Amino acid sequence: MATDRICVGAISGAFGVKGEVRLKSFCAQPEAIAAYAPLYTEDGSRSFTVKITREVPGGLGARLSGVTTKEEADALRGVSLFADRSKLPNLPDDEFYHADLIGLEVLDTGGQRLGTVRAVFNHGAGDILEIFAPGRKTALLLPFTKAIVPTVDLTAGRIIADPPEESE
Repeated sequence: MATDRICVGAISGAFGVKGEVRLKSFCAQPEAIAAYAPLYTEDGSRSFTVKITREVPGGLGARLSGVTTKEEADALRGVSLFADRSKLPNLPDDEFYHADLIGLEVLDTGGQRLGTVRAVFNHGAGDILEIFAPGRKTALLLPFTKAIVPTVDLTAGRIIADPPEESE
């Protein structure tokens, strides 16, 4: 279930004209992203060391190894960056890497299968689990809170959820 690499950031474009990139860090301490290098593209075809140069609006200015021109930096816009799981800190018991949640089976408190976690979103107000279930027209979206998702059992590969009553 668990992947060997975790998404820790994304390149949101070039910064300046000398190959610096604007980096969005998904780390609790944004600057920590540099310590998890080398960072890899999603397919693993490229890897970079990272040197944070400054804070910039919407993220960090950074130099990536092998990127020396604005054009090279621009070409990386939208690329997600992944770190080896072994370089990342272990999380407390009530925190999870999104990659560990995707693919988990979701059951309600009565043991009925609700579906499988397909994605985890965060639009600023907390994490939302997108649960796909065969036979449903739309995905089930659940706030990832202790009240609604009281149990995450990575070992068993399942989540116990107590979704609010659906008003249909």
